Amino acid sequence: MYTPTAFAEDRLEAKHGLIRSYPLGMLIVPSVPSADLVPFALYPDEGEAGLGVLRAHVARANPAWQALAAGGDCLVAFQGPQAYVSPNWYPGKAANPKQVPTWNYAMVQVRGTARVVHDAAWLRRLLGDLTTVHEGALPQAWSIEDAPADYIDGLLKAIVGIEIPVAAISGKWKVSQNRSAADANGVAGGLRSVVGAPGAAAMAALVAERAPILKPD
Repeated sequence: MYTPTAFAEDRLEAKHGLIRSYPLGMLIVPSVPSADLVPFALYPDEGEAGLGVLRAHVARANPAWQALAAGGDCLVAFQGPQAYVSPNWYPGKAANPKQVPTWNYAMVQVRGTARVVHDAAWLRRLLGDLTTVHEGALPQAWSIEDAPADYIDGLLKAIVGIEIPVAAISGKWKVSQNRSAADANGVAGGLRSVVGAPGAAAMAALVAERAPILKPD
């Protein structure tokens, strides 16, 4: 991933945080080639490299797992907040009209060699972990035990587990760090003014965190 120095995110906890908040990753298997959106579970304290482990499942009919079973490396891309940035939000535009639109975004890419898992108990644990995470915020959480056992057993036969010990993890936060403090402040304010736009509020928070925002007097 092309990453200018200003946009590099080196904090492991920030990259793990994006994965937890945006767990639908693009699983890319170059040897197939294939690219599939898959919800991942992150286990940050596991893995020999100290970078964590990703676990997920795909349909048994998906040829990607067969390529991974043969020892192929893979890439998983996680897209975080993203938003359009208007040049009208730059205070200096009136004096210098050489300003154009851009797009802010945050992304994490994970590389590793996957292990394919067929064990039903392992798959059941993974489904339980995914359910616990995503049902946890709901007022009435669903659990895997709510469905008939024979039905779940049938579903388990139709999926294949994937475990990826993270060998490398890179982060790119393009959130107006290359702009002046006044411009970054304008971007954050502009994003907050776009009510209802997907990702605008989350991106405004990232700009406020990472870019050189002007401090109030």
